Amino acid sequence: MNKLKRLLTVAVAATMMATSATVVLAETKGAKIFVIGGKADDPFWSKVKKGADDAAKVVELTGGTVTWLGPQNYDNLGPDAADLIRTALSQNPSAIVGPDWVPEAMDEAFKAVVDAKVPLMIYNAGGMDAANNLGAMNYIGSDERVAGVAGGQYFGQEGGKNVLCVNTLPGAANTEARCGGIEEGVGANGGKAAQLPLPSTSFGNPTAVAEAIKAALLKDPTIDGVITISAGDGNSAANAIMQAGVADKVKLGTFDMDETALQRIKDGTQLFAIDQQPYLQGYLAVSLLNSYVNFGLDLPTKPILTGPGIIDSSNIDATLNGVAAGAR
Repeated sequence: MNKLKRLLTVAVAATMMATSATVVLAETKGAKIFVIGGKADDPFWSKVKKGADDAAKVVELTGGTVTWLGPQNYDNLGPDAADLIRTALSQNPSAIVGPDWVPEAMDEAFKAVVDAKVPLMIYNAGGMDAANNLGAMNYIGSDERVAGVAGGQYFGQEGGKNVLCVNTLPGAANTEARCGGIEEGVGANGGKAAQLPLPSTSFGNPTAVAEAIKAALLKDPTIDGVITISAGDGNSAANAIMQAGVADKVKLGTFDMDETALQRIKDGTQLFAIDQQPYLQGYLAVSLLNSYVNFGLDLPTKPILTGPGIIDSSNIDATLNGVAAGAR
């Protein structure tokens, strides 16, 4: 009998807690969050969006909404992104999160958000320096310079002496920082690195990217390493290395990763990938802004770094398990 009473007491308490939680959620006004990101069909940004979409389920439970705004293409990235920020601000948002891709084109729009007293979070690009400069709450993502240095040092440790950093979005703050970090990291190990800037119209054009990399490899036979700013470009680089007939001496690395790149690492045809966990960038940005708007919660940790992490033959199996579970 006593056992039955205890069970009934627990059940009643659980019901009361659930009811109280429901009342709290019902009483919250709900956050109206706008997320500025990349193209929804971009393999990298689709992972960021998945994180934001999953976090949006909690936002919706608290009576709020999450709206994703992305450009149609990357041909005019800075000005187009600035227009998206202004569009978000015109909708009376509770909070905005976005990457500071091209500061000279975007910062004026971001500062308008802060001047309007709308909570702003910077993620993915710009780093804590950009967040501080703009008056944003925080930065979530990878420090691109640190990530580049880590990749360059890894190349150097593996014997790389002349590395090519392929940049299909030249001028963007995050990609410039990546290639600059690669140069610093390789240089620290006695090697050198150079950037191969390609027109932004080549981004997402695998044939154009592959042909440009192939031409560079054939022009300079001393190149022994290639790294690309995205996993998609990494697939083009893999084809270029094969077509140039230099697979025996040119090692491949990528910023970010997709299943094709991971399989190459598994097979031994790609050296490594630099992971910044894009899912977490979208998930954490939306979750933290929702908590701030509704409950005044904030974190003292600044910045909140989601990378870099080196994926290579030593941890590829664990990474593939994470992909299968939908977490990577």
